Amino acid sequence: MSYEIRDIYLSESGERKIEWVRRNMPLLNSIQEDFKREKPFEGVKIALSIHLEAKTAYLCEVLASGGAELFITGSNPLSTQDDVAAALAAEGMNVFAWHGASDEEYERHIKMALSNDANIIIDDGGDLVNMLHTSMRDKLPFVLGGCEETTTGINRLIALDRLHQLEFPMVLVNDADCKHLFDNRYGTGQSVWDGINRTTNLIVAGKTVVVAGYGWCGKGVAMRAKGLGAKVIVTEINPIRAIEAYMDGFEVMKMADAAPLGDFFVTVTGCNDAIGEEAFANIKDGAILCNAGHFDVEINMKKLREIAVSTAEMRNNIMGYELPDGKWVYVLAEGRLVNLAAGDGHPAEIMDMSFAIQALSARYLVQNSKNLSEKLIKVPDEVDREVAERKLRFMGKTIDALTEDQKAYMEKGL
Repeated sequence: MSYEIRDIYLSESGERKIEWVRRNMPLLNSIQEDFKREKPFEGVKIALSIHLEAKTAYLCEVLASGGAELFITGSNPLSTQDDVAAALAAEGMNVFAWHGASDEEYERHIKMALSNDANIIIDDGGDLVNMLHTSMRDKLPFVLGGCEETTTGINRLIALDRLHQLEFPMVLVNDADCKHLFDNRYGTGQSVWDGINRTTNLIVAGKTVVVAGYGWCGKGVAMRAKGLGAKVIVTEINPIRAIEAYMDGFEVMKMADAAPLGDFFVTVTGCNDAIGEEAFANIKDGAILCNAGHFDVEINMKKLREIAVSTAEMRNNIMGYELPDGKWVYVLAEGRLVNLAAGDGHPAEIMDMSFAIQALSARYLVQNSKNLSEKLIKVPDEVDREVAERKLRFMGKTIDALTEDQKAYMEKGL
C-alpha cells in the first residue's frame, strides 16, 4: 500500500461521508455482495481516475470486495476531497490525489496510479487513457481494457479510434441508458444548481439563465433552472437540439445575443470557447459564469484574464473580473466543474446507477477480454437491463411483462 494525500488523519471525516452514501446506494450494496462471493477481480489491478469524493470511494470499496487491487487518483484537482482520499488510504488502498493539485502534481498522480501495471482502466474524461497512449506506452501490454464515464472522454476515445490509435477496448459507460438518461440529466441538473446556490447564495427565480449546450446534461440544467423560476435561454450549434430546446419551452439564440441578457451562464458543451471574447464584449454587468463540462476550457478563462483590468475574490469560489468597459463578471470555481469543485457532485441515488454500470462493465471486461475484437464497446444490453431491474426493485416499483401471446405477436413482425 502506498499513498500521496494531504493528511491521513482526516480519514475519520471521510469515512463518515462514505458511510452516508453506503446507506443510499442499494444497487452497489447488492453488487458488492455478489462480488464478495464471485471474486471476479482476483489478481486484477484497477487504475481509477474519477472525481474523488464519497460516492467514488464506495465504488472503489465495491471493486476491492471483488478482489481488485486499486490504484486511485482524482479526475479534477478541485473535486478531490482530502478526507475521503484519507479514508481510502486508511483502508489500505493506493491513493494519489489531493485537493487543489497543481498541473504538475495532477500529472504526477495520474502517473503514480498507472505505474503498477494496471489491467483495467476506469476513466473519467480520458486522462488515464491519454497518459497510456503518450508518455507511458510501456504499460500498454498489461491493459485488458477500460471503462469511460463521460461524454468528453468518449469523444476523445472516438477521435483516437478514428485514427486507429486506440490500443485496447474501452466500454462506453456514458452511452448506457442507465447512465446518461439519469446521471447526465437528473444528476447534472440537480448538482449544478446545488453548487451554484450554495456558492452564490443568490435567488434564481426571476433571473435569466443561459445554458450553452442542450445535450442530456444541458437538458437537466435547463429543466432545473426552469423549476427554480428562471427564464431560460439555450445556445446550440446543433439545429436538431435547438429545435428540441425551443419545443421544450426555452428561448434559443446565439451566445452573442444571449450575453447581454443572462444573469447566470452555465456551459455544458464539451467544447472550448463556448463563452469567449465576443460574449465578454457584450456580457451583462454582474453576470455569473460557471462550467458544467468536464474540462475548464468552455469559458475562455485565458482570454478573460488577459482583458480584465482588475480582479477580486468576492466569496469562496467566486472570482470577479472587471472588464475594460467597467462591467464586472463573476466566475465560479475557476471555470472548473461547478457541481464538484463547488459542491458534492451528483446525488448518491443517481451515482448508484452510474457506478453500478461501471462495476458490471469492469467485470464484463475481465470475463470477456480475450473475445473482444472492437475497441469501442457498447455496454451490453443485459448489463443495462440488470441495473434498471435492480433499481426498480429497490425503489419498490413493479412493471408489467409480456405474456407469451404478446411475445408471439411481437415476433411476427409484418
